[in-house]
Amino acid sequence: MIKRSVVLGCGSYLPQRLVTNAELANRIDTSDEWIVQRTGIRQRHIAADGEFTSHLAINAARAALRSADIDPQSIELIVLATSTPDNTFPATAVAVQNGLGITHGAAFDLQAVCSGFVFALATADNFLRTGAYKRALVIGAETFSRILDWNDRGTCVLFGDGAGALVLEAQDLPGTSADRGVLTTHLRSDGRHKSKLYVDGGPSSTQTVGHLRMEGREVFKHAVGMITDVIVDAFNATSLTAEDINWFVPHQANKRIIDASAHKLHIAPEKVVLTVDRHGNTSAASIPLALDVAVKDGRIKKGDLVLLEAMGGGFTWGSALVRW
Repeated sequence: MIKRSVVLGCGSYLPQRLVTNAELANRIDTSDEWIVQRTGIRQRHIAADGEFTSHLAINAARAALRSADIDPQSIELIVLATSTPDNTFPATAVAVQNGLGITHGAAFDLQAVCSGFVFALATADNFLRTGAYKRALVIGAETFSRILDWNDRGTCVLFGDGAGALVLEAQDLPGTSADRGVLTTHLRSDGRHKSKLYVDGGPSSTQTVGHLRMEGREVFKHAVGMITDVIVDAFNATSLTAEDINWFVPHQANKRIIDASAHKLHIAPEKVVLTVDRHGNTSAASIPLALDVAVKDGRIKKGDLVLLEAMGGGFTWGSALVRW
């Protein structure tokens, strides 16, 4: 028997304000056709004035706790993936902890940009498998609208705000690929690529928040190869194959990248969970948001094998295989 981190529940939250491509086209030099053709995005949610990353995360966490049907007080660990914290410090995770009325255990933020949720999942999984904690909340939450240059049509049309969360529990299981829970995770980073996707500010360098900057073609060029690299590692670690996958839930950045990745991995299009059209790129929130959509509409069911992957600024990239 070994310990596995089993998913007990999931939840998500999206701000009420919906911004369509047509609305953006009234403000900047772009069009619905231009955005959809290049990205697959049709709309995104934007946080209201006074609505912070912690507020989104707390709502998603509460939804996940309801889904799991457990007492928030049983949560011992909160790992929050975000690049848009409420404050430089303290960690936004402690605001979530406080909002849920939890005063024990540990809560901290993790920053790996769009790969953040996979990194957070891997981190929580390692804590649970060692026996350090029994139950954990893993959250991805972002208010990327706060770091966008709304005059840069190449970036401002891509991103949205939102949050998603999973509840994990350490359980003793046989240790085979048929186990429920997180089967394997694989994380990578390469700092040589910073200039291709970054924010041009920070407390130590400019004493400002800064704005997101991206070389879109360069990111696209590297994305598919990096994504498939860590997925092949996941298959090798578990002796599973693309045919065994029930659902592929990639980071929702760009439909063209998602389609190309699925094609290269020989994953059938009908197995791909796609939400980028309605959410845009919500960075660390995109995978748990997509998971919650697919669970709620009945696609992802108990026992299904789910493949997660993401790539983000840095570059960072990672994969996870989870038996639901």
